[in-house]
Amino acid sequence: MLTRNCSLLFLCFLLDKGLLSLHSPPQGRLGKEHHRGIMGLRRNGGAGFQRVKRGWVWNQFFVLEEYMGSDPQYVGKLHTDLDKGDSVVKYTLSGEGAGSIFTIDQTTGDIHALQSLDREMKPFYTLRAQAVDLLTGRPLEPESEFIIKVQDINDNEPRFLEGPYSASVPEMSPVGAYVMQVTATDADDPTYGNSARIVYSILHGQPYFSVDPKTGVIRTALPNMDREVKEIYQVLIQAKDMGGQLGGLAGTTTVNITLSDLNDNPPRFSKSIFHLRVPESSPVGSAVGRIKAHDLDTGKNAEVEYYIVPGEGGHMFDIVTNAHQEGIIILKKRLDYETRKSYAFKVEASNAHLDPRFLHLGPFKDTATVKVNVLDVDEPPVFSRHSYSMEVYEDTAYGTVIGAVSAQDLDVGASKVRYSIEWKRDQDSYFDIDPVTGTISTIDVLDRERIAKHNISVVATKVNNPALTSKVPVTVNVLDVNEFPPELAVAYESFVCENSKPGQVIQTITARDSDNPPMGPRFFFRSPPQDIKDKNFTIRDYGNNTAGVVTRRGGFRRRLQDLYLLPVVMEDIGHPVLSSTGTLTVRVCACDGGGALLSCSAEAVFLPVGLSRGALIAILVCIVILLVMVVLYVGLRRQKDKGTLMTSKEDIRDNVIHYDDEGGGEEDTNAFDIGTLRNPKAMVQEKGLRPDARPGSGPGGSQEGPDVRDFIQRRLQESQLDSSAPPYDSLVTFAYEGGGSVAESLSSIESRGAEAEEDYRRLCEWGPRFQTLAAIFSGKDPQSRETEPALAAETNEETAELTRDTTEEEQT
Repeated sequence: MLTRNCSLLFLCFLLDKGLLSLHSPPQGRLGKEHHRGIMGLRRNGGAGFQRVKRGWVWNQFFVLEEYMGSDPQYVGKLHTDLDKGDSVVKYTLSGEGAGSIFTIDQTTGDIHALQSLDREMKPFYTLRAQAVDLLTGRPLEPESEFIIKVQDINDNEPRFLEGPYSASVPEMSPVGAYVMQVTATDADDPTYGNSARIVYSILHGQPYFSVDPKTGVIRTALPNMDREVKEIYQVLIQAKDMGGQLGGLAGTTTVNITLSDLNDNPPRFSKSIFHLRVPESSPVGSAVGRIKAHDLDTGKNAEVEYYIVPGEGGHMFDIVTNAHQEGIIILKKRLDYETRKSYAFKVEASNAHLDPRFLHLGPFKDTATVKVNVLDVDEPPVFSRHSYSMEVYEDTAYGTVIGAVSAQDLDVGASKVRYSIEWKRDQDSYFDIDPVTGTISTIDVLDRERIAKHNISVVATKVNNPALTSKVPVTVNVLDVNEFPPELAVAYESFVCENSKPGQVIQTITARDSDNPPMGPRFFFRSPPQDIKDKNFTIRDYGNNTAGVVTRRGGFRRRLQDLYLLPVVMEDIGHPVLSSTGTLTVRVCACDGGGALLSCSAEAVFLPVGLSRGALIAILVCIVILLVMVVLYVGLRRQKDKGTLMTSKEDIRDNVIHYDDEGGGEEDTNAFDIGTLRNPKAMVQEKGLRPDARPGSGPGGSQEGPDVRDFIQRRLQESQLDSSAPPYDSLVTFAYEGGGSVAESLSSIESRGAEAEEDYRRLCEWGPRFQTLAAIFSGKDPQSRETEPALAAETNEETAELTRDTTEEEQT
């Protein structure tokens, strides 16, 4: 930003002093009257024709913001060297704010600002200026772009965009410890004056903190500030522009600074002895009391760990720390008032996270004594086991005793105990218990297949206090009795190939049993005794509860027999052993050489050998696919031929090549050979010069021979007289073929000889309408009469002046 502003100021200075001008070539062609006027000025000049230097001159590039005057604020002046003060130049302005914010006097070029501008909203405006001829409206200068910058004033106070701020610094920090940095922004221009030069100071918060006046860095000003004494400080920071001088604008913000905690305080018990009372009936693992050591620190610095100091009585308890940093004492073993009535042990509390910087202050731990008094409680009976498990066979007779439970009263009185079964489900009605001895017996038929396991609850009640009871779970497992014979797992339906060989396994079978043997199912397979000598199939037992059906011969034929029924005998290992006979269905089928099944139906026998129904269907499907492919191919060929014809017609219309190649201009030396211009043949001399001929473009400066110079001169005069020719900055170079062409020249340049041989005098005899044509073919200008010599003289004089100007410019 600073570099750009300096560049603009330097540019303004150069333009103001007239040391810099913006040049632009003339646009369009001047009229004859204007051209003659300019030519007259060129002739009156002492040194002949000189290139006109044009440019804009700017007197001011700045406009003051927040201008409150009653008149429009003057910005600058637009002026061109072509403006001679005769009020023939009109100035125009366009771009940002043209017409609404900025206006220009079309005659004098003075620019004024119509509105009060705010630099913070828009710091500069980009505009374009142009000078045009008031009479013709033709631009005299190319459109130029410039910038009007809004000059800043101190109209914005510093602002803290992120306030209020929050920061923290560790307690007990030394003087000068970094807290944070605050930054204020000023919308004024920092590159102009002191409007945006900010100075920081503390209005409230001393002597605890200080702030750097330039950077806004806040630091501690007092050592060893203790969080336990004061934790939060509120500091008021001021930012003032104009370098803090009188009259500057100021802004403030609040910074809340918190002293973060350090572990500089050990935990302390509120008392040295804690008394607890625990009933003897408390279960193991239950909380019997809590103690707490207080720490003035916070967070993890206040975390406390509790330990039981090894010694007498401490083995009965344990201690853990909860979320509130309390020590929870847990019962680790069962208490018995009749055995021991009190316990005493020591507990130590220490910090979990120590800070080595404060270890010199002393040990960060404390010790207290805990005394536990055991209370006597009338307890319910206690069973000898936590659970009982019993077994019984499902065919057990009524009233059979299957087991017993036992419970006793551990209190001093040793009350008697009575037993009962807690009836909750119908399953519990299968058993009964003796209320005195606790023996359990059956009272109903047990069926393992219906209920394999019974879960009951036995209740023990004290005789002298029936309200005190205890329960114990009892599990009764019903053992299985072999009642069901094994049977085939599924209804097997096997097949055997006609080309099978002896000893081939055609099916693997297994069995299932509704009984549940203790060691798992175990089955044996065999053929019935009457089928042992069967010549077709046999049963082979694998010894792993499976068996295989094995062929005993080959050459099965469906025509003779297509279905075989094979009986299988299955036995289990129960007591007693039970067996059953299942029947396997074996169907004779046709197979391929690899043993894959082809057909098992009876009608397939009458089909030709080696050609199945599936093969015939496959052949028909292939034929249909081939026919469809042929039809699609023919349709696509027809469509392609039609599309090709249409494409060809479209190509005839579209493939038109346009040639529009231009030459390389004056600098293209490869386009022609300059040697071809050295031709002694002469052209008819045309008289006169173009009014807009480029100075110095004549042949006077050429180093070629007289023939080349004369030819270029004639061509130049011809192009100058042509009113439809382009301006001199797009000069067209004319050339002709040399005399060495075998085909001779086809251009009109070398056709003078042929024209001279023809007699065109008869054209004059055709009447007035053909006089012009006759004059052209005879080499005379039809419009040149008495003015022709004067025009030729004037043309020669102007050509000489143009030549001299061009030579002087090249030397310069």
